[in-house]
Amino acid sequence: MEMHQIRYFLAVCSTLNFTRAAEQSNVTQPALTRAIQKLEEELGGQLFRRERKLTHMTDLGNLVRPQLEAILKQSEQARTTAQSFLQLKEAPLRLGVMCTIGPVRFVSFLSRFGADHSGIEVSLTESIPDELISMLMEGALDVAITTAPEEPNARLDFRKLYDERFAVAFPPGHRFAEMAEVPIKEIAGEAYLSRANCEYYERMENVLAQEQVTVEDVFRSEREDWIQIMVMAGMGICFMPEFSAVLPGLMTRPICNPPVTRTIHLATVAGRRFSPAVATFVKAVDRYQWPDRPEVLTGPLDAALAAVPDKQSA
Repeated sequence: MEMHQIRYFLAVCSTLNFTRAAEQSNVTQPALTRAIQKLEEELGGQLFRRERKLTHMTDLGNLVRPQLEAILKQSEQARTTAQSFLQLKEAPLRLGVMCTIGPVRFVSFLSRFGADHSGIEVSLTESIPDELISMLMEGALDVAITTAPEEPNARLDFRKLYDERFAVAFPPGHRFAEMAEVPIKEIAGEAYLSRANCEYYERMENVLAQEQVTVEDVFRSEREDWIQIMVMAGMGICFMPEFSAVLPGLMTRPICNPPVTRTIHLATVAGRRFSPAVATFVKAVDRYQWPDRPEVLTGPLDAALAAVPDKQSA
């Protein structure tokens, strides 16, 4: 059963005239008649009864008409959906973002991308790197912004976005505010708030051990916002990526002697064919000029957002 046979059948149903149905369908009458005959052969019985100039639907024709109408409607809906998808209208894109990446870092990019591609509907999922990689490989995500795993994975492609230093976060008035950078040894004896979701947690612990620096662990949480609020409340200090501070007034300084950095990538599955929406997103990421350093490392959120382009001018 082919779609043009269904269209011709429904045209005859509405006109009860083979000549007018052929004109309506922009085909010759013999072609329409042959298509109806093939459909009758497939269904096993006559769909129309022709008596001189009169055409009547048979009981079989009346029986199958609603079902064939539904098939045609679903086909047209599928075609419309496909066209919208290919033309980036209501096109879905499932983006995974590592939960330790600060939102301020991506406001400028996402704002510009949304202004340039308003038909792409981005849904964002936050998680730890291992979970994002699993979701990506299972097809639950289209792309992910994350760090690369220590063990190479041939099934994944990683595009480097930017490098990010780790910093120490502290409340206003802390002695670290007088320093441009904070040497690891200066952290000795400080009350320490641990960010449980940090993918560099073990590495930071190893750096402290290598430098023979001891801190007092006072709290551990998976909630980035809780940790930052507790720092502001004077409960302790914490390590975090330099672009992750989102709480107004939270102070940060880069760590030095030794410095600690991480690299943020755009991850995709190697060899997987991109949808138009995903291909557009990847190209936009490749073209975007990621700033080397945050505008304001120690100021409030409003200052960091000042560089976000207006959608009308983007």
